[in-house]
Amino acid sequence: MKKITREELSHRGGGEGPPVYIALNGKVYDVTESPLWEDGDHQGEHTAGMDLSQEITDAPHETDVLDSYPVVGELEEG
Repeated sequence: MKKITREELSHRGGGEGPPVYIALNGKVYDVTESPLWEDGDHQGEHTAGMDLSQEITDAPHETDVLDSYPVVGELEEG
């Protein structure tokens, strides 16, 4: 699976246009097609192009909401 650096992820925040990516628990998801991530913004609370592993603990949903979105890579640590 393709390794995606945090810098590469930061360029997929929606401001540069599609694709729109987020990372969660080491996986990078393409959420471009989600109306909940329009322009890289989620509910005015989260911004795409970031690792949201810490923020998910405050979410009103579980991580399985991302199961329907394609995994496009693994977040490269370090």
